[in-house]
Amino acid sequence: MKILQLLPTLDPSSGGVARTVLATSRALAARGHTTEIASLDGPNAAWVADAGLPVHGLGDSLTTYSYSKKLLPWLRENAARFDRVIVNGVWQYHSLAAWRAFAGTATPYYVFPHGMLDTWFKRTYPLKHLKKWPYWAWAEYRVLRDAAAVIFTSEEERLETRKSFWLYRAREKICSLGIEVPPPASAEPFLARFPQLRGQRILLFLGRLHPKKGCDLLVDAFERLAGNDPTFTLVLAGPDQISWANELRGRAARGGCGSRIIFAGMLEGEMKWSAFAAAEAFVLPSHQENFGLAVAEALAVGRPVLISNRVNIWREIVADEAGYVENDDLAGTTQLLERWRQTTSDVRATMQENARRCFARRFEIERAVDSLLEVLAAPQKSAVFP
Repeated sequence: MKILQLLPTLDPSSGGVARTVLATSRALAARGHTTEIASLDGPNAAWVADAGLPVHGLGDSLTTYSYSKKLLPWLRENAARFDRVIVNGVWQYHSLAAWRAFAGTATPYYVFPHGMLDTWFKRTYPLKHLKKWPYWAWAEYRVLRDAAAVIFTSEEERLETRKSFWLYRAREKICSLGIEVPPPASAEPFLARFPQLRGQRILLFLGRLHPKKGCDLLVDAFERLAGNDPTFTLVLAGPDQISWANELRGRAARGGCGSRIIFAGMLEGEMKWSAFAAAEAFVLPSHQENFGLAVAEALAVGRPVLISNRVNIWREIVADEAGYVENDDLAGTTQLLERWRQTTSDVRATMQENARRCFARRFEIERAVDSLLEVLAAPQKSAVFP
């Protein structure tokens, strides 16, 4: 099968979508499927050159909408080369261009919303939601309506999407995401970079520093944990895309735990896996998380996860006893940390094994590719909701 993956950017700092597309594309290629990627990055972007796959950087995109005059002509010119097209994400030009290029043609396209239609955005940014309405009715509604399938990564995401906008029609499918088995890693490189962490019980947050992720809740909850146990340190690792780190540092300082919270910046490659190896558990009190790629990464290296019930794979974590789950508020986040503090070493060891088994059974990349290929091979005329 010849497959095109389409997304706005492969920039690793943009979040989990880029990493997911790369991992899935590599796994598809390893099975003999011809897989190419088209993005709105500039052709000279480092992450385009380093992808290790055929990547077409059709960038020089304009504004946050990522409009590119090159994209639609390229899609139309190359449409006949592909059997399937996968559109990753909505609300930017690439999804509309895919609809214009492929709707009603012999080349079916599929849409992964990647959580971008979750009702959290509607509740949290009601004015932005209203502004999106004209564009929804004119563009994204049609993008989803005419797709061969709209692919959700969990039942939670599917149900949330149905409530986000009326005028919604889609051929819905569910397909889990996954990651590649990570390489063996040592804690030493990370501890060498941050020697003050030696001998500490490290809790790791890894992701964008963004209000959606609940970083402020985590800082406030950690203040309470730090008062009960001086051996814990919190590491906040990830890109500061909205310049929020200084506010979080001030929040920690006012709470008296500033020296116990390390802002590590964005970690990639060996250093990221070393941070996981050094950590005792992974923490993500997010208000909205379609999948949580870093959750799967933590599970893969046997790190229990402390997450909110707004991370859409929380039911799987509970079922496999691979971590703890609480509400996405201060009380819930505080309870997450306190439950972990009170967990005995024997139970922690059991949870580490549970985490590895949870990953192998549910989130390893080959499982995800099996599921995706089943969707791509299904008959084109499937049931439409509603």
